Amino acid sequence: MIKLSAFLAGLIFGLGLLLGGMANPAKVLAFLDVAGAWDPSLAMVMVGAIAVAVLPLNWALKRKQSLLGAPMQLPVKRELDARLIGGSLLFGIGWGLAGICPGPAVAIVLVGHWKIIIFVLAMLSGMYVFSALESRHTH
Repeated sequence: MIKLSAFLAGLIFGLGLLLGGMANPAKVLAFLDVAGAWDPSLAMVMVGAIAVAVLPLNWALKRKQSLLGAPMQLPVKRELDARLIGGSLLFGIGWGLAGICPGPAVAIVLVGHWKIIIFVLAMLSGMYVFSALESRHTH
């Protein structure tokens, strides 16, 4: 049941990204171009997503287990550090250069466009490097 609910949540998330235009690199780049031909429509998509998430997040913060009985795994760290800032900068630079972020990239990777495939491979490589560095750091 947990895998089925994860699949359905991912499917709904992916469809939302596609319908909201978040999987269109040209639209994302137009949103990021605040000094030029700015397209604010993705801001409305983000505001809508935040509005939809507020109630479930508040509900989750008060619970120890999910509806399926799994333990709640919410972030507990609150302070800013070099890792968070560095990761945010890398994410933002990649988003600005490619016009795509990880969620939409995964949602449209099956389209087979070479730029998306390169992006996903670079993303997976970055995840591998992070995992390797993290395991060295904890030992």
